Amino acid sequence: MNVMFTCGGTGGHINPAIAVANLLRERRPDCRILFVGGEGGMECTLVPKAGYRLETLDPRSFRRGLSPKALWHNVNGAYHTAASLRKAKRLIRAFQPDVIVGTGGYASFPVLKVGARMGVPTCVHESNAVPGLTTRMVADRAARIMVSFAESKGQYKHPERVEVVGMPVRQEFLYTKKEEARQALGLDERPLIVSAWGSLGAREMNKIVAGMFRLEQQAGCPYQHIHATGSYGWKWMPDYVKEQGVDLDACPGLEMREYIYDMPTLMAAADVIIGRAGASTLNEIAASGTPCIIVPSPNVTDNHQEKNAAVLADRGAAQVIHEADCTAQVLFDETRALLEDQARRRAMRRALLNLAVVDSAERICSVILELASPRG
Repeated sequence: MNVMFTCGGTGGHINPAIAVANLLRERRPDCRILFVGGEGGMECTLVPKAGYRLETLDPRSFRRGLSPKALWHNVNGAYHTAASLRKAKRLIRAFQPDVIVGTGGYASFPVLKVGARMGVPTCVHESNAVPGLTTRMVADRAARIMVSFAESKGQYKHPERVEVVGMPVRQEFLYTKKEEARQALGLDERPLIVSAWGSLGAREMNKIVAGMFRLEQQAGCPYQHIHATGSYGWKWMPDYVKEQGVDLDACPGLEMREYIYDMPTLMAAADVIIGRAGASTLNEIAASGTPCIIVPSPNVTDNHQEKNAAVLADRGAAQVIHEADCTAQVLFDETRALLEDQARRRAMRRALLNLAVVDSAERICSVILELASPRG
């Protein structure tokens, strides 16, 4: 059996595909797997590191408007997209996939489009609550659309082809125990807050966390708080925190890191998580069952983060603060209120765990095997 995965752009598109590929390789050791992604994307690092062959395409996006700059961009985009469609056809002919699996990112569009035209069963996994551009462009020809949230089924013209599978997350998010995690991190009895705005960081939101640090210091450091600045934030935030009058050395428990590499451990140990509403982040939070405060990014396509966050909020699984309303004082007050309300945190944990699909990778793998079975 030959399976072609196509994805790109962000870890939220790439890591689920790798998780499913790993499970598929366990189930069918004779299975041949090929990844197709975009040139220069994160997939160029993550996929080979996971041990899979990667081919790349170079499709380009299009812009609205009739300005000379927009027109030139679109002419260039049309050229690169046409070249990517031709290369996708060559790759499919050479690899002869029994099924093609797309997990998001514009780089997956050429393979899914051409594969469907050539009669190869295609399936798409949409991690967000609303379909992204690539999913919308290929949904009508896809044999199966897999979604993370049950609320998403109504977003599609053919709900009979839609299957709720959740989103694969690392097993550590599901099974790391709170007390073991706190002991491993050397924490004291104070509650733990963990905050992050993504791998790059968000400048204004990092400034708000710096202000929250100041308020925590003024309150006598009642909490332990670990914040990931992101790569951009790490260049300026340590100095900015000092300018706010925060002395991290004099307030043990307040800590900044560029990245959080052991996020399953931190999430398991935390009493409250503060972060964005990317699908990958929300599914990791749900799997860990950690009460959360979510500040959706307004700077994303189709405002999908607010829609993702609304799914959790409607089930009582998250406290949502809109970025326009988020100040250091608001964030500090909301966090303190949640930490002081044990009953609400217990209810939030139950709601999160009810949202989590613990066998997501298995469900996606089953769809792949079902679609591939008529072809061998």
